[in-house]
Amino acid sequence: MILTDRDIREFMRLGKIRFEPEIEPDQIGPGSVDLTLSNRFWRFNDDIDLIDLVEMRFEDVVEEIQSDEMIIPPHGIILGMTAEKVYVDEDVCGWIEGRSRYARMGLAIHSASGFIHPGSYNRQILEISNMTPHPIKLRAGMRIVQVVFQLTRSRTDKPYRIHGRIARDQ
Repeated sequence: MILTDRDIREFMRLGKIRFEPEIEPDQIGPGSVDLTLSNRFWRFNDDIDLIDLVEMRFEDVVEEIQSDEMIIPPHGIILGMTAEKVYVDEDVCGWIEGRSRYARMGLAIHSASGFIHPGSYNRQILEISNMTPHPIKLRAGMRIVQVVFQLTRSRTDKPYRIHGRIARDQ
């Protein structure tokens, strides 16, 4: 069952969905919640000839940048992070979706990691791609993605905030 705005507000009142910092009421849409972009970004190092997925780690190929603005080069990719930490109870999950207003301008959000596991409590890492032949400017605070929440059939035995390796640090 996908949650509507009424469900989301009720789940927030019950503490089954939380945001840190708290969201504004107008961030809740008919069936989703808009999340904003933080000022933390990761971009690929310029001196890489080949990314060997077996031999290299994420930390070997990117540099972290803190900035209120970030330019994505044509056909480039960067990683961003939501400003909000999202908490979902053990029987709630979520799906990150890019916002259509930005997709129409050639911005694609998340290529593989759009799922928020039941029991999560972290900021969401965003794979942000520029699909155009033009540079695109991002600004911290943009409502860049929306989260669609869904009730699971049962509670998980492995809450992601406890069992997810990377989740505890975001």
